[in-house]
Amino acid sequence: MNSDATLIDYQPQRVLAVGAHADDIDFGASGSVARWARDGAHVEYLVLTDGSKGSSDQTMSQDALIATREAEQRAAAETLGAKNVHFLHYEDGALEVTQELKKDIVRIIREVRPDTVVVMDPTMVYSAQFGFINHPDHRAAGQATLDAVYPLARDHLAFPELLDQARLEPHKVAHVLLLNFEKQNCIVDITETFDVKLAGLSKHASQLPDPQAAFDMLRSRAEQTGTLAGCQLAEGFVRIDVR
Repeated sequence: MNSDATLIDYQPQRVLAVGAHADDIDFGASGSVARWARDGAHVEYLVLTDGSKGSSDQTMSQDALIATREAEQRAAAETLGAKNVHFLHYEDGALEVTQELKKDIVRIIREVRPDTVVVMDPTMVYSAQFGFINHPDHRAAGQATLDAVYPLARDHLAFPELLDQARLEPHKVAHVLLLNFEKQNCIVDITETFDVKLAGLSKHASQLPDPQAAFDMLRSRAEQTGTLAGCQLAEGFVRIDVR
């Protein structure tokens, strides 16, 4: 992990947390989401895909899985203090950085009008340290969201029908927090909300074949991140203050 990261007393007012799949934000940033919501932030989720591929249960149909994962995400978001969840229903495993996807994200940004957007860092392709290859949907979600934040949500001539027909005024996002497990420049102390993070994650039962193992892994990672800034448990981000 990046040793240059510092603890930031960061309290956004309006947050849009964007994930490719229903559990993405809750694994990566829900301790921060719970803290921000507890301290007065208005938080909404945006889930880009339908989650229709994320199961090892061969008796599970895609339709049943979609319904299950949406219900799980709504329950998790409520537990964490988020106010609303938007679903775009792109096909799981096939997300691409298209103008259509960017327009859909811009529409939600202009509706929610967040000062802060949270999303996966699209440059994180793999991690040898943590032994995983980042899901291509995660990378596509990150890139499309960055493109939507800047410049598309800001510019009135980008997707003019959103202004002319839907009456959605342009909006400039002030801050972006990127999820990247190997480098951070912004650390949020989640010591007081880590248990809320686990409570939210527990709602994603379809994605947790061994909940305790997942929780132990997340605690270990939160402890490692916390040591970078002198707190017990933390989540780290790459913070971009958009000019």
